[in-house]
Amino acid sequence: MAKETTKTTVKKIAPVSKKEAVKKTVKPAAKSVKKEVVKNATAPKVATEKVQAEVKVSSKAAGKQVATVSIDVVTVSGKVTGKAMLPGEIFGEKVNKALIAQAVRVYLANQRQGTVSTKTRGEVEGSTAKIYRQKGTGRARHGSKRAPIFVKGGVVFGPKPRDYSLSMPQKMKQKALFSALSAKVKDKEVTVIDGLGAIEPKTKVFAEMLKSLGLAGKKQKLLFVTSGSDVASVLRAGRNVQGVNFLPSKQVNTYAVLAASKLVVMKDAIDEMKEHFLKK
Repeated sequence: MAKETTKTTVKKIAPVSKKEAVKKTVKPAAKSVKKEVVKNATAPKVATEKVQAEVKVSSKAAGKQVATVSIDVVTVSGKVTGKAMLPGEIFGEKVNKALIAQAVRVYLANQRQGTVSTKTRGEVEGSTAKIYRQKGTGRARHGSKRAPIFVKGGVVFGPKPRDYSLSMPQKMKQKALFSALSAKVKDKEVTVIDGLGAIEPKTKVFAEMLKSLGLAGKKQKLLFVTSGSDVASVLRAGRNVQGVNFLPSKQVNTYAVLAASKLVVMKDAIDEMKEHFLKK
């Protein structure tokens, strides 16, 4: 039998480049996506803008509301007469220990005078001649009696006058002070006193007042924050009492607050501190 043969016809297809193939597949999808985005582009923008505006308003409103700290006000005899409202911006801040440490370091560095000075071998008094010959004596070789190895010789790498002062931004310094004051309030180491300006300028009267307030003791370190008026009698009364220091309300610093075991604030000094430290 004769073999059956099948004929297959093959159509010639023109070659297509990779770029054209990608364009044909991607273009329709991209156009559809763009149309959907354009249609829905306006609606979400309005919503996000409204949310952002609400957040800004709420943050501004929250920033104005600052809680105050209430504390008992005592008289010279130790009796509680009422409550004093301490500004929360000063006495109710979050305690930042790192900032307090930085402020103390800057304060102590600025207390250093940096005037100490020693003389080098070129500055001390003495002859520059060779003290004895180089060889033949059996001793070590030396050149000048000004050498540091000899008595009355120069000092090697000794201290010289220099500036130890450090600087700190005013806002950081103020924030550290507020943190220190807030820490004292939290530890219940702050006493607000009324009528201290009318005290008799005698050490005996001042010592009796400390006993009535429960602040007497050799280990006590008290810092009295005074107001601008009627301070002369208070200073005369307490200047000879051991462990008592006085500072005007406008000169209170972080180191002085931390160095004191108790803080005694005159009632009039609270308003002065508020005006001085919170002025715009």
